[in-house]
Amino acid sequence: MNSEKKNVPEIRFPGFSDSWEQRKLGEYANFYNGDRSSRYPNDKDMVPEGIPFINAGDLVNGRVKIDTANKITEEKYNGLSGAKVQLGDIIYCLRGTLGKNAFVDNFEVGTVASSLVDIRPKNINGKYLFQVLNSDIEYHQRVVHDEGAAQPNLSAKNLSEFYIPVPELDEQGKIADFFWNLDNLITLHQRKCDELKNYKKGLLQQMFPQGNERNPRLRFPGFTEDWEQRKLSEIAEKVTQKNTEMKYKETLTNSAEHGIINQTDFFDKEISNADKIDGYYIVDHDDFVYNPRISTLAPVGPINRNKLNRSGVVSPLYTVFRTYDINTLYLEWFFKSDSWHSFMKYNGDSGARSDRFSIRNDLFFTMPISVPSYEEQALIGKFFDQLDATVTLHQRKCDELKNYKKGLLQKMFV
Repeated sequence: MNSEKKNVPEIRFPGFSDSWEQRKLGEYANFYNGDRSSRYPNDKDMVPEGIPFINAGDLVNGRVKIDTANKITEEKYNGLSGAKVQLGDIIYCLRGTLGKNAFVDNFEVGTVASSLVDIRPKNINGKYLFQVLNSDIEYHQRVVHDEGAAQPNLSAKNLSEFYIPVPELDEQGKIADFFWNLDNLITLHQRKCDELKNYKKGLLQQMFPQGNERNPRLRFPGFTEDWEQRKLSEIAEKVTQKNTEMKYKETLTNSAEHGIINQTDFFDKEISNADKIDGYYIVDHDDFVYNPRISTLAPVGPINRNKLNRSGVVSPLYTVFRTYDINTLYLEWFFKSDSWHSFMKYNGDSGARSDRFSIRNDLFFTMPISVPSYEEQALIGKFFDQLDATVTLHQRKCDELKNYKKGLLQKMFV
């Protein structure tokens, strides 16, 4: 009896039983680097319409974002000695975002920057090879072959030495088609999610007054009265109660992306007990927290509501306030709009630290808040909450499909 373990995946399509071969990538592909001569395109060679000159930033979700890629003239293209991209090629990043790649199926002619390599499959299903290059098989070998010091770096020669699993062509085709269809399904859900996010972003600008406007541009039917302008100090008070008796042990943080969450969860590590949290502010359920840390998502720092259904504490670097005489759900979405940003920018600055926004508390609480009737507040808050739940549902479905694919990639390849 032959006790040698067969080189086969854990899951495979019916009708296939032969062992898979492990072969070097260089046996199944040709490699074409971007031009590195004096003819290399520069800014003055770029034109509005022409032949795509592809950079790493143009590789998005496994495809080339051709509409935003730089373009060069046909004359410039013909003078290059580097890669001449064709349909069915795979573009792979050798420097910087190492391993990032895209399958070429949406344009017929182009070239690549010097940080990329054009892979042309031979005697192998190109879409199958694309899936291999997006699996752990590629990742583990990339880590080993990385030549970079300050910056991750590979060469085409390194890449050609990668070992890839090679089943027979019919099995390659079935695997390629299966994952291609799964990728299209993921793309559809992600596109729907992105469309909903953009729709929500647009409505946040339309349904709250901007600048000196007294009313929003878009309202629910039946509401015609002007909105009031009230100061934050008229609907909220600063929380100054500190954790002096150490009643609360949970340290919270206010993230632009995730809202108010446990600090340990946010940093994905244990927080040192050396923090003197007896001087931290107590944050009750429905309290609002302003975080002066700025980001692309929060150019003046985020203000979020504590929706954890429990109390905790936050660093005294944050401003905590408790509201009254206003719908908290409405106010939460007011702060997710950018209608209050102009006030902050006019009255504050980035301070000594470029990652923090500085504004005095006395000025902060003079912030004007646009306030409709309580009934209109409630409708706006409920509407955005339901819209956000729909966005979350699509994103969750998309993430589930990505995890499903990740699991299958591990079980359907050797």
